[in-house]
Amino acid sequence: MKEDKHYLGHRTRLRNRFMRDSAGLQEYEMVELLLTYVIPQRDVKEIAKDLLKKFGSIKGIFEASEEELRTIPFIKDKFITLLKLIREVNAIYRKQKASEVPVSQSIEEIAQYCIEKLADKKEEEFHVLYLDSNFKIQLEKFFPASEFFTKGTIDRTVVYPRQIIEEGIKRKAYGFIIVHNHPNGTLEPSEYDKNLTKLIDISAKSVGMNLIDHLIVTPAGYFSFKQEKLL
Repeated sequence: MKEDKHYLGHRTRLRNRFMRDSAGLQEYEMVELLLTYVIPQRDVKEIAKDLLKKFGSIKGIFEASEEELRTIPFIKDKFITLLKLIREVNAIYRKQKASEVPVSQSIEEIAQYCIEKLADKKEEEFHVLYLDSNFKIQLEKFFPASEFFTKGTIDRTVVYPRQIIEEGIKRKAYGFIIVHNHPNGTLEPSEYDKNLTKLIDISAKSVGMNLIDHLIVTPAGYFSFKQEKLL
């Protein structure tokens, strides 16, 4: 029996090594440790290696679809849920961190949050982050406010500036940041992006609100209209 469950002692040693020096673990050992929380009665080392062999990296595992993940033996709902939970918790952490200071000091944190949230989506999404009177991300009962967003196709989202402004008025926002992803991977804004930004900026100014920035995100990084002097 002890021989059959040799992996139990291995799991303890792996967790202890992680607590002492997380950077000291190899990539497959990090995946292995993750698997120990959802597969209790099996040696998971080979499963971890199979995941990395198929998806190339931890990043690849997190970005894989549910259907792709299920092609690996013993990968079930619990592991898929855990991956999604980790991503969402990390995104919320970044958003809460960004909400602590004005956007002038936190645009990098906001961009990183948006990369976590949107960058690997297969279709375009357009999000609006509304800001309070201190130009921090609005809070709802000590939690970052829900975003106004619309979904589109692989290369275009239909956006209505009037809806963005009306939502801002309803929330009593002093300003906002607009963000969208480019599923094709390019960070360069299209003419549609540029024209839409100008239209939203004019509409915001007409009611006393401020468009602070427009961010385009991909897994490779972000493009800021403000930093590139397009806004």
